[in-house]
Amino acid sequence: MASKLDQFRQLLVEYGLDGYFIPSDDEHLNEYAPPEKWRRHWLSEFTGSAGELLVTRDHAYLFVDSRYYEQADQQVDTSQIQVCKLELDGHKKPEEILADLADRHPQFCLGIDPFVFTLEKWRTLKNELRIKGVIIKPIGENLVDKLRQKIDPTPAPARPPLYGLPASIAGKTPTAKLQQVREKMQSAGADFLIVTKLDQIAWLFNVRGADVPCNPVFLAHAIVTHDQVYLFTDLERVTDAIKAHLPKDVILAEYRDYATKLSSICAHGKVWIDDRGITYGSYLLLESAQAILLEKDHPIETLKAQKNAEELTQMRWANLKASIAKTRTIRWLDQQAQLPISEITIAHYIENLYRHSPDFISLSFPTIAAIGTNSSIVHYGNLSAQAIGKVGDLVLLDSGCQFLGGTTDDTRTMVLGDPTPEQKFRYTEVLRAHINCAMTVFPKGTYGCQVDGITRANLWRARLDYGHGTGHGVGAGLNVHEGPNGLSKRNQQALEVGMINSIEPGYYAAGWGGIRLENLYEVQELESGWLGFRPLTYIPFVKRLIVLENLTEVERQWLETYYRSVRELLSPHLDPEEQAWLQAECSL
Repeated sequence: MASKLDQFRQLLVEYGLDGYFIPSDDEHLNEYAPPEKWRRHWLSEFTGSAGELLVTRDHAYLFVDSRYYEQADQQVDTSQIQVCKLELDGHKKPEEILADLADRHPQFCLGIDPFVFTLEKWRTLKNELRIKGVIIKPIGENLVDKLRQKIDPTPAPARPPLYGLPASIAGKTPTAKLQQVREKMQSAGADFLIVTKLDQIAWLFNVRGADVPCNPVFLAHAIVTHDQVYLFTDLERVTDAIKAHLPKDVILAEYRDYATKLSSICAHGKVWIDDRGITYGSYLLLESAQAILLEKDHPIETLKAQKNAEELTQMRWANLKASIAKTRTIRWLDQQAQLPISEITIAHYIENLYRHSPDFISLSFPTIAAIGTNSSIVHYGNLSAQAIGKVGDLVLLDSGCQFLGGTTDDTRTMVLGDPTPEQKFRYTEVLRAHINCAMTVFPKGTYGCQVDGITRANLWRARLDYGHGTGHGVGAGLNVHEGPNGLSKRNQQALEVGMINSIEPGYYAAGWGGIRLENLYEVQELESGWLGFRPLTYIPFVKRLIVLENLTEVERQWLETYYRSVRELLSPHLDPEEQAWLQAECSL
């Protein structure tokens, strides 16, 4: 790594820069990117899905949130890179580090690739660093890409083929979706709408691909007008079948031509942009074209989040299949009388069950099968055949898959052998938090941050907590992490009927282990003006980890009702021995 960083610093000198900022985002601002765009990962060797890297001429800083504290410590060479743990006392944010550097180096020049920064992120940096005299300099080419091409000029692999989703799966045709979008544009007085995020594009056109691991999306940009749509993608992959699938007003163009054509298409027009959904690079091009910019939340983001009736049907069926696979895996683990068993063995077992389910496409994220103390790493990814379970170890299994039209994500924490009283107490408190969130009834207009606080109440009384959000939005046959909805302390999106959320409270302690219990739920209307959660996931919790007497009567009633549904939905798909096990596991 030192060699890479040393060579990268030579580029800083060549470009007259004092530092260079590398976010996790790619040109489409999605959490997940194609492997050739894993820039921060390539330069720092930190594999977490979120995190930012700042490289200066004599130092480097990696910024991670609480999900990745342990993982960063394990993966990063701290003699080369300083790990900054956000929200932890004594650790600084990027803006604070840069302000300190500017105090020592007046006119500190920070380079960025404007096409991997949201407009919002650029404005935050500019506003917080302007008074310190930091100069933020957009660079026309990505410097990590330049170095990577020099060290390893291997071309990116060929892209897999694209395929279209019929309206019978997607619920609406692309033409109908475009009409919805254009109605929003007309109301806003916009002539053009920029679409940068890949899941928005895949949803709009009912087209899927596999350009990003575990995400059924394809590389593209789009510009919507009132009578045309420009779709910039790799034209070699646009088959006659895809052309027939697309609306007649779609104008196809090469992916590489997006930047050059954006200015001419939108010149002097009224362009709808979302500062969290457009790159600073696109913003600069629109400014140069003298476009009139209308800033509002992106209309596709909310339209996509509120699933239609057919999308909900597909999500229910997909999550039932995933629930069957996870339940069978829990039973298999429960019956492993002979240890040892490895993390790799567990992951392979459930992934094999997924692959034999109807309409399976791929995993929806790399499986987390964490044994023992590894379970305290929230997004644990270094599964190992050498990580062997022993009696008393916790096993955290977080997995999901992509089916045609449906996406799944669920987590259960098990124990090998008999649990300790401490494991049972903490597991039960996490279960109580899950139940209290799942049975929450809330008025229309309630934000995700409000539900997050409700969920943590009993854990806080027990002096327990978790650093991640309570839940995230989930796409329908799209990205497993989807906005704008979610349950976290920062989420200001109102929950609406048809949105899908995970509920996944947890508890983690380094050197001890971790617990997470996750289901997916759809938001439904209970009565006029009042909403609640309907389960999509039907998997038993681990009976021997539950202290039943610690549940309130209302919590126990919820669990009994949930278990009744688990038995009714899963039993027809299980053999007699599996049914008997499920009956026993779901008895309180």
